[in-house]
Amino acid sequence: MASFSIDESITYLRKGLHELIREEDLRERLKLGRPLRVKAGFDPTAPDLHLGHTVLLRKMKHFQDLGHTVIFLIGDTTGLIGDPTGRNVTRPAMTRAEIEQNAETYKSQVFKILDPVKTEVRFNSEWLAAMTFVEVGALCGKYTVARLLERDDFAKRYREQNPISVHEFLYPLAQGYDSVALKCDVEMGGSDQKFNLLVGRELQRDFGQLPQIVATMPLLEGLDGVEKMSKSKGNYVGITEPAEEMFKKLMSISDELMYRYYELLTDMSVAGIGQLKQRIARGDAHPMESKMELAKRIVADFHSQADASRAAEEFNRVVRRKEIPSDIGTVALPDDVRTAAGIHVPKLLAKIGLAESVSDANRKLKAGAVEIDGIRVNDLVWTGASGDFIVHAGKRWIKVSARA
Repeated sequence: MASFSIDESITYLRKGLHELIREEDLRERLKLGRPLRVKAGFDPTAPDLHLGHTVLLRKMKHFQDLGHTVIFLIGDTTGLIGDPTGRNVTRPAMTRAEIEQNAETYKSQVFKILDPVKTEVRFNSEWLAAMTFVEVGALCGKYTVARLLERDDFAKRYREQNPISVHEFLYPLAQGYDSVALKCDVEMGGSDQKFNLLVGRELQRDFGQLPQIVATMPLLEGLDGVEKMSKSKGNYVGITEPAEEMFKKLMSISDELMYRYYELLTDMSVAGIGQLKQRIARGDAHPMESKMELAKRIVADFHSQADASRAAEEFNRVVRRKEIPSDIGTVALPDDVRTAAGIHVPKLLAKIGLAESVSDANRKLKAGAVEIDGIRVNDLVWTGASGDFIVHAGKRWIKVSARA
């Protein structure tokens, strides 16, 4: 195992975690001096992974860095049930052929982050498909309907009289039994998976095993900065997308979301992220350049450093240096558009003549017709001004000087 103290290990693993249940259990498990068995399950319900999935994968890699055994579990049987987490209706059933095709795609993608030598790839059909009806019944006997209805999504659906199919109740039990079959020390999942992960702890106790430590990761916000990253919402960055497309998408996130992405999608330390925030607040660093560095780091993880550099050059050429009239005017930043949070964009547009009014400016923002320094702006407040910047709305450009 890697030579890290227990305190060093826990500090390293805690970065970006949402919740750890329980830290004292993890300390005791680490004292055993053997590699821990760390599992995270992925149901192959879509053909490609996106950056939201990689939040978990990166933390799995951190366990690998410390010498532990990581199990990438493909839920080819639980995928047929369909995870009811966060659903207000029953998931449509997938076919075995769809599941198997997506599973093969997952296997080729995860090793962009995980070390293949230190990774066990398992399928839960190994044990779930082999269970007899009597064994499934015995497993169901270990949990009550009342306990299952404690789950927020089940409780909400029951309260609103939306149907809950019996097979959906099997999902948390099946996921919990995965931990029994694999003798897991740690199970990881998104924060929305907490109930299912805790079921695993209880089932392990029932089967005479030490209960697993539960480590949950926060859900990554998508490009809109509001909703969880999801293909269905269109706010995602796929890890198999071309480098140029990934880079351009990442450059569209807000300045505030940039810090979140640094925390969950890079190995920059918490202290380093704090220092970056301070440099930007002082005007010693520009948010645009910091965001470009973030995009280059992430693109390099899934392509190469050379691809990341080319994507940055392409972004500069096509987006930031697109043809701008040479005779655009320059105005000073109006005093009353700056707030404690940043520059109020609708008020700025109205003051410098790129919108007829604040209401008109709001309409332009909602329509995606406003860019600052070549990046589309969707937020009411922009935090990137530390010098001159160019505002584009419709067919007009104005250079604004924000220097003190």
